Amino acid sequence: MANRTHTILITDDEKSIRNTLREILEYEGYTVLEAEQGEEALDILAEKQIDLMLLDIKMKGMDGIDVLKNVMDRKLGIPVIMISGHGNIQVAVEATKMGAYDFLEKPPDLNRLLVTLRNALEVRKLSDENRKMRSELHGIKEMIGESHALEEIRTVIKKIAPSKSRVLITGENGTGKELVARWIHAKSDRCDQPFIDVNCAAIPAELLESELFGHEKGAFTGAETSRTGKFEQADGGTLFLDEIGDMSLEAQSKVLRVLQEHELTKVGGSQRIPVDVRILAATNKNLEEEISANNFREDLFHRINVIPIHVPPLRNRSEDIPLLANTFLKQLSNRDIIFSGKSFDEESLAKMQEMPWTGNVRELYNVVERLALLSSGNVIGVKDLDRLVTSKKSREGMVDQLIYKMDTFQEFKEEAERIFLIQKLEKNDWNISRTAEEIQIQRSHIYNKIKKYDIEK
Repeated sequence: MANRTHTILITDDEKSIRNTLREILEYEGYTVLEAEQGEEALDILAEKQIDLMLLDIKMKGMDGIDVLKNVMDRKLGIPVIMISGHGNIQVAVEATKMGAYDFLEKPPDLNRLLVTLRNALEVRKLSDENRKMRSELHGIKEMIGESHALEEIRTVIKKIAPSKSRVLITGENGTGKELVARWIHAKSDRCDQPFIDVNCAAIPAELLESELFGHEKGAFTGAETSRTGKFEQADGGTLFLDEIGDMSLEAQSKVLRVLQEHELTKVGGSQRIPVDVRILAATNKNLEEEISANNFREDLFHRINVIPIHVPPLRNRSEDIPLLANTFLKQLSNRDIIFSGKSFDEESLAKMQEMPWTGNVRELYNVVERLALLSSGNVIGVKDLDRLVTSKKSREGMVDQLIYKMDTFQEFKEEAERIFLIQKLEKNDWNISRTAEEIQIQRSHIYNKIKKYDIEK
């Protein structure tokens, strides 16, 4: 019997042919979907996960050749087997040149049909494995989870990846916005071209323009050689502007000009350089609020917000937590033998689903690594979680306890300050710059406090 996860889409305007094929395929264990017209088939392909397509050549409305061309243009990687009447053999041969896997004459011979299906699905499996290996070689991780929210994101990516449309990805820190951007690039027509990322929050405002557009020799003090900027490096590919909400207004203005004119000028230069770049941007800020506060240009917002994708916090898709935790544990064991043999029990996974995860997926990964290293046995249980994790998440009540525990105001103030700083550092994955911005103090002050209170990551 065939693997029941294989779903086959039959597209034919003859109901009798559809019924015959459905009966055969369902008997063999395949899941079968039907479409009477080409337009209907394309809608199904956009919404469902299809493993193989049986496609009639001559149909009312959009014919099979047009449907095939659309499928090939979308780069879905689905094997398409053409079904042709006796008079359409030449057309079917042409279809194979366009990318169809094979063609079958009507009425199809049972044995040939089944052999062709199995071979096509095996080719699909090998192709998927090769694509996964290439993705892993380029550092593109899987989007892990089966929640409705994540499935919606996958569906949107599938629809928009082949286009050139700009995408704005929003969500809290640690939710996986960069992963979404990399998947859009990996599934686009530009997948073989560069993916260049820029963290706009990590680069000082005075250096960001040089980073983005490049500079000429002597453009400013220290510019001893000319430099190619990120826009040029991404030419033909994708430029990911991470934390774009932290970009200065001056840099925003110049980015907007490049998006409008598709060309740039290096800092200190005069030559106009054409660039072909798809822009993906991400932010953890509400840009509409930033526009109201005059911190972000409204015209740039509308340029980048063609396709909005919101990545929900982990607490809003807690059903994904067991799968994520087990996957991270497996990744750690593959990376280092010290993690091998570790597993979670059901109670610990259930408790993890109830936790707030303010640092989202990034925090979950760090916690899994901590539990795997420091748990008392090979099976990670609720006691390990309470000892190593949830006690650290109970600091909200600790400040109240300090009122009764501390004798002097100075002792209370210092211990409360220490608890506050640890919580904010953990929330921001120990990123000093991001923490300093959030709590509105200088980075040097945070370093001094870490030293003063002997805080360790």
